[in-house]
Amino acid sequence: MKTAIIYYSRHHGNTKKLLDEIARKFEVTLIDAAETGSADLTEYDMIGFASGIYYSKFHKSVLRFAEQHLPRMKKVFFIYTYGAKKTGYTKAITKVADLKGADILGEYGCFGFNTFGPFKLIGGIAKGHPNQAELTGAVEFFEGIMR
Repeated sequence: MKTAIIYYSRHHGNTKKLLDEIARKFEVTLIDAAETGSADLTEYDMIGFASGIYYSKFHKSVLRFAEQHLPRMKKVFFIYTYGAKKTGYTKAITKVADLKGADILGEYGCFGFNTFGPFKLIGGIAKGHPNQAELTGAVEFFEGIMR
């Protein structure tokens, strides 16, 4: 399946580490939402959206990219990293996908090192993440939705 993953990963590159691990094992096109203004995604069978979590949702550049460029009726999936585990991180991106009639295949999230705001004062949280087990988990998730 021809796959593109639109992502945003800046501060510590946590999300990009997951995507690079997937890209080592599978042929995927990685598109940085902050650097790419637009892209024709119609040729892709499967489209992923990946981001660190900012204020309990995907980065605004990924959300905006999905709103503007996700074709109707595509298979989509979500990958994300977070500093603290809780539910609801994919609510906003799921809403966009639903409006486009997308078939949501699943989501994979894991810890990512975080030094945002007050966490910087204590040296950050989720140090050492994503770890090897989480990288492997991302690959296994991707392999599972390819079936």
